[in-house]
Amino acid sequence: MPVKYHFECVDCHLEYPGDKVVYLCPVCEALNKPGLPPRGVLKTVYPYERIKALAPPGLLFDMLERDHFLPLLPIGGMNSWPWLHIGETPLYQGNKWTGGRVNPGTDGSLEGQKGGMVEVGSENDDFELFFKDDSQNPTFSFKDRASALVSAWARENGISTLVAASTGNAGSSLAGICASQGQRAMIVVPAAAPLAKLTQILMYGAVLVPVKGTYDDAFELSVQISKKYGFYNRNTAYNPLTIEGKKTVSFELFSQLNHQVPDRIFIPVGDGVIYSGVCKGFEDLLKLGIISRMPVLVAVQAEGSSNLINNLRSKKFVARPSRTIADSISVDVPRCFHLTAACMNEYHGESVLVSDQEILNASLKLSRATGLFAEPAAVAACAGMLKYRGQGLIPAGSKNVVLLTGSGLKDLSAVQSSIQIPNPMEPDLDSVETYIKKHFSI
Repeated sequence: MPVKYHFECVDCHLEYPGDKVVYLCPVCEALNKPGLPPRGVLKTVYPYERIKALAPPGLLFDMLERDHFLPLLPIGGMNSWPWLHIGETPLYQGNKWTGGRVNPGTDGSLEGQKGGMVEVGSENDDFELFFKDDSQNPTFSFKDRASALVSAWARENGISTLVAASTGNAGSSLAGICASQGQRAMIVVPAAAPLAKLTQILMYGAVLVPVKGTYDDAFELSVQISKKYGFYNRNTAYNPLTIEGKKTVSFELFSQLNHQVPDRIFIPVGDGVIYSGVCKGFEDLLKLGIISRMPVLVAVQAEGSSNLINNLRSKKFVARPSRTIADSISVDVPRCFHLTAACMNEYHGESVLVSDQEILNASLKLSRATGLFAEPAAVAACAGMLKYRGQGLIPAGSKNVVLLTGSGLKDLSAVQSSIQIPNPMEPDLDSVETYIKKHFSI
């Protein structure tokens, strides 16, 4: 099969063939220093002019969609793809969601199994709001998009063992996807990772390596394991295919919004790979002439783990220890810092910081107004949207998307301070009557 893509270093712009295992640009990697974001992250480049010629301009996206976007993916075919249903997650129309309720679709059904939209609520916001719910992926997180592509590439190239560092979601994702593919997975995690995510990893049969340290410590150890034993490494940004897997959400959004580009997308950010992936997806469509403008991508970070946003305009990168309830975006050294910064600079990206309390408040608001229960890292994007809304920064008539990247069941302990489980009561009506009247107008 002819090679249909190549890699390009985002720093020195050297090119590398796409038919071999490659991680960072070796020239730039040799200059990297501990404690700093790595140079040499690779971008995947396709023959856009040849792809343009596959169909007339007005029909090109439909053709790509029918072909599972294979011309824009670094795999040969769908036979290597996991049999699990990955992607095509629901896009819920949630404009005027505050204080609202879920309404049926116009035909009386609740659509959404293959990307349909369910309207939510009513209030007086004058912009459109959508929630992209990637907790509906097989292992309940956005990370399945990247794991699926990495696993498929490994399968096409005869690789049976994969390794990853993770705070939980990427690890449970790779473990689950590998289980579906008959591949072996080794997951290196900080020992403090949420129990639900560690449970997932073990249930899928992966080899779990908890370390006494941070995500960054786990990352470095996984790279050493990969180099010594030849295991294929799935680490975000380190493996360029993770960006390619995550970009598929952009194709879906364009399709679900009836071939319209949203004005603004709120994205939870840790390493910056989801941000870079969303940007890459729309950039591919821009290079193909399918769209004429890019959406504004808003990077949302927790105040206690803001090493990417805080260093965007700094001459010298300074990493501060991360402390936030949003474990999935808790990162000291963002591995995709330079590519994310380049994306934000070129396409006028924006950023906002949110506190842990704002995340918890958004979690309650989202859950109770929509029935969507997302983990703190995912809800950070929603908290960012609410902050924009409160400051009047969302223009009237604009289309806005919030990426919900993981299920709330991934980390139940994080929200315990926001709720109170009632004490047990006697199972008779007299015992519960006062309680019922307290909560309902009777």
